[in-house]
Amino acid sequence: MATKPGMLTDWPWKPLGSLKYIMLAPWAMHSVAKAKNGLELDYFNLLILPFLLSRALHNQIWISFSRHRTAKGNNKISQRPIEFQQVDRETNWDDQILLNGLLFYFFNSILPASSSLPAWRTDGVVITALLHAGPIEFLYYWLHRALHHHYLYSRYHSHHHSSIVTEPISSVIHPFAEHIAYFMLFGIPLFGTFFMGVASLASIFGYITYIDFMNNMGHCNFEFIPKCLFSVFPPLKYFMYTPSFHSLHHSQFRTNYCLFMPLYDYIHGTADRSSDALYESSLERPQEIPDVVHLTHLTMPESIFHLRLGFASFASRPHESKWSAWPPLSWLLTFINGGSTFLVETNMFGKLKLQTWTIPRYSIQYGLKWQRQRINTLIEEAILEADVRGSKVISLGLLNQSQEVNRSGEFFIERYPKLKAKVVDGSSLAVAIVLNSIPTGTTEILFRGALSKLAFAVVSALLQRGIQVATFYEKEMLKLSAATKGEVAVSKSQSQKVWIVGDGLSRDEQLKAPKGNTLFIPFSHFPPKKERDDASYCHTPSMIAPPSLQNLHSCENWLPRRVMSAARVAGILHALEGWDVHECGHSMFDVDKIWEAAIRHGFRPTTISK
Repeated sequence: MATKPGMLTDWPWKPLGSLKYIMLAPWAMHSVAKAKNGLELDYFNLLILPFLLSRALHNQIWISFSRHRTAKGNNKISQRPIEFQQVDRETNWDDQILLNGLLFYFFNSILPASSSLPAWRTDGVVITALLHAGPIEFLYYWLHRALHHHYLYSRYHSHHHSSIVTEPISSVIHPFAEHIAYFMLFGIPLFGTFFMGVASLASIFGYITYIDFMNNMGHCNFEFIPKCLFSVFPPLKYFMYTPSFHSLHHSQFRTNYCLFMPLYDYIHGTADRSSDALYESSLERPQEIPDVVHLTHLTMPESIFHLRLGFASFASRPHESKWSAWPPLSWLLTFINGGSTFLVETNMFGKLKLQTWTIPRYSIQYGLKWQRQRINTLIEEAILEADVRGSKVISLGLLNQSQEVNRSGEFFIERYPKLKAKVVDGSSLAVAIVLNSIPTGTTEILFRGALSKLAFAVVSALLQRGIQVATFYEKEMLKLSAATKGEVAVSKSQSQKVWIVGDGLSRDEQLKAPKGNTLFIPFSHFPPKKERDDASYCHTPSMIAPPSLQNLHSCENWLPRRVMSAARVAGILHALEGWDVHECGHSMFDVDKIWEAAIRHGFRPTTISK
């Protein structure tokens, strides 16, 4: 919101939430009916809805591409971070598309001549371009300067400038009143050519597409306009802005007011003096070298849309599986990606550069024997690439550290004994998190879950602390007792109030827990399905990131905002402390030492999820 919100700040359909699209339904249905019953097709009317969808796709492509490029770091303009507040503020970027559609339908209904527009008229396209280059750019320049006057800025335009580091869609984040002003301004070429009788489908839809493209380009936060364009035609500097030119407007506020043509900034002396220097330095900025790489993978089919590169608003919320219609598209996107590991996000923690890379494989594929060799190859290639690039630590997230896939990472350090980067699975921190989630005074717990390196480590740590461990099954009890060299009992009453659980916990087993106050503490990578409304469930092993960890504006799978998995945190801690050891395979790190380091660096335990 603006600092002092003025009239018409909120969009009129804001109370409708996601149901706002229903406002297009009557118009779209009328369009179909009109097409069926009419003697002549109204192509303008029929193209409105497809055009709105194409604009949404156009914007989403810019969002995904920009986030990928800024995560890499090369040619990045502003180095400041983006946080969740900005993502939340920009979730309504589609409102301007909806407004545009409603206005198109309205004017189509009151202007009969719009039903017979030709597909192309050269004179109309030329006049549209001239009207934009002349009065539109001039009027916008002075409107923009007026919006920076204290009165209008505090009531309207400050909402847009809350995004100092821009993303493509920051370009359309304005109060409703501002969008009305912009529509009146940009409507001049549209209505001008229409009433002159030279308008066409190409001039109308093409002009709006041009505005979308230039708006997205100017806010993408990476520079890509080649210098050769300005060398071949130097006057182009005054007729086309660059992303770095407009970025300065968001960081300096009182310079570079132009729409797309810097000409009026140079005429009126408002062009920032550092525009050329920032442009050249951005073009020369190299790709960032990560100190820590967290290697994760896709989980459920729809999880690809929850990545930072996917839908920004979804990525900023914990992952919930609700979309049964998306899996076919998600598999297609994974196939298009070419099967190679891709960069998801870059974060900063002091001087450390942290990156998350994703293996383009879903959880179900890790359970298929014929897929494991290819998955291991992808993990191996990622580890070697990070090592060559100079990364200090590589943390293996989720099933990338599976015993069945690569023996908890031991496969890689055996194969590459001279590996400089340290491979970390985070087992020691996961154990520490589980231990510190147990209420003070607990003397006995019930263990249930698939047996693994982490399961044995948790049970061993519990026994060393004098906590009695029981389990459902005798076979499970024997394996735990043998592996931990401790005494594990078979529980017959299931009266324990604290349950340490892993993969394989069934609904029937959960129902055996005491009513009212049972606490389920998972040690697994994936959360158990919650079958009890009267019980409490902790998050999977994870910690809350400190405020000093920046550029964190997406959720890690099902974890809440700013909560990071144990493996990811452990990789950061190994780099911060300079621990020159691998933590994978059968090796474990000192549980108390890594917990103390986590707390000292500002990480905090997570709260109970329910």
